[in-house]
Amino acid sequence: MQGLWAGLRGHVIVICTLIGCAAWAVPVGAQPFPSRPITLVVPFAAGGPTDTLARILSERIAAQLHTTVVVENVAGASGSIAGARVARATPDGTTITIGHWGTHVLNGAIFKLPYDVIADFEPVATIAMGTQLIVGRKSLEANNLKEMIAWLKASPGKATAGTAGAGTGAHVAGVFFKEKTGTDFQFVPYRGAGPAMIDLVAGQIDIMFDQASNSLPQYKNGAIKAFAVTSPTRLASAPDIPTVDEAGLPGLYISYWHGIWAPKNTPKDIVTKLNAAIVAVLADPSVKQRFGELGQEIPPTEQQTPAALAAFQKAETEKWWPIVKAADIKPE
Repeated sequence: MQGLWAGLRGHVIVICTLIGCAAWAVPVGAQPFPSRPITLVVPFAAGGPTDTLARILSERIAAQLHTTVVVENVAGASGSIAGARVARATPDGTTITIGHWGTHVLNGAIFKLPYDVIADFEPVATIAMGTQLIVGRKSLEANNLKEMIAWLKASPGKATAGTAGAGTGAHVAGVFFKEKTGTDFQFVPYRGAGPAMIDLVAGQIDIMFDQASNSLPQYKNGAIKAFAVTSPTRLASAPDIPTVDEAGLPGLYISYWHGIWAPKNTPKDIVTKLNAAIVAVLADPSVKQRFGELGQEIPPTEQQTPAALAAFQKAETEKWWPIVKAADIKPE
């Protein structure tokens, strides 16, 4: 019996040794994703519309992937500081970013960036399709868009419009509004739409061309005035706000869509896993309701794929870059 045990013991030692060798041979990069917490970089200050969407998603994505998702606000330069940070991050899926029409389309036409808004990122998912509102401080004399335009024309160059920074969607929308209406006003850049909204509510600035997700709560609370929606249809969550067509400024359409990106060369299987988690979160009725309250529509499932986001971003770039460059929009 002792001899048999000695023989078995020898085999066990050999087997354990082999298992140990195999374990040591497994590279760190081969660990199942995610093996560490994920950082979701927000390109603007806390409290703004993009930050709000990120915080709605982060906890639920964490639950889907059984990990921690940390929201990190990296504000400045219209989101390009965050863009550079994510573009340089290790492409292992643990650093991703939320962005939108401004950060991943307009910035490429306006700024000299240390990265490419398309080539240096892996699209993960389109998460929301939004619009802008043309809003003003509560004490503004105007009560509709035509009156607002007349008020601006009566005092050229004196009114102030808050933006989330030079070259952001709010800035670009304001430039087009000027051209379309023949008005003139000053832009006041902030480190995000959240801080700009605080000053609008306080009456420190006059108007904003703002994402509905940022403006709607303040409008519904009676803290600001809303003059128009920059889309051909009214918002289901605020059906009393007229479209730009109805308000007397036809065709000023701006879609403020959001997406999620990872650094370029993030492995396809990791992108697929991230996308699956996000798609599952977007199917949650409570998320749909929360997004709707913020004036955001979740796109159909077939438009939530990495390929769909890549195609949409390319189409938006081809549409907006010539317009921005023809308008000679520069960072201020």
